[in-house]
Amino acid sequence: MSYAERLSTYSMDYAIAAIADLANRYCRLIERSGADGGSWLTEIAALLPRLHAALWSVDARAVPLDLRLKADLDARFELYTHLLTLLGERDGYWLEFDRIDGEQAMTGSLADDLTDIYCELKGGLALLAADPQWAIHGWLTGYAHHWGQHLVDAERHLATLSAQGRLD
Repeated sequence: MSYAERLSTYSMDYAIAAIADLANRYCRLIERSGADGGSWLTEIAALLPRLHAALWSVDARAVPLDLRLKADLDARFELYTHLLTLLGERDGYWLEFDRIDGEQAMTGSLADDLTDIYCELKGGLALLAADPQWAIHGWLTGYAHHWGQHLVDAERHLATLSAQGRLD
């Protein structure tokens, strides 16, 4: 194996480890949400941009489009309901878009964003030990086709809440 190939493999291994570490931290924060008052949301707001950057550090060009991690819909709904209750008035936000006459305004839900991110990351973590490549491919596929938009929307809304002094 050439030096460039070893370096590329090392870089990929490091990127996967970084994403896995951030995914673990995110999932733990979500799982203990509400147990420590409001600081969990501040920690989420600080962690999401780092997760976003870590995902962008991986070359996703070779990721098959059909790899999707499966989630338990009942567990997803239970988590969503829990987060919706915790967030209360901080949950909903307006999505930015160019409005065409007659179209209704679009809204988003931080609880939905955080839940979708959690389910995707948790599913990948469950696969990580058995097959790291499958886990990272699942994360990247889901990110590119679904939860990446939730990540961006959550980051934007959390930045707004922070600017308003409403994270805690």
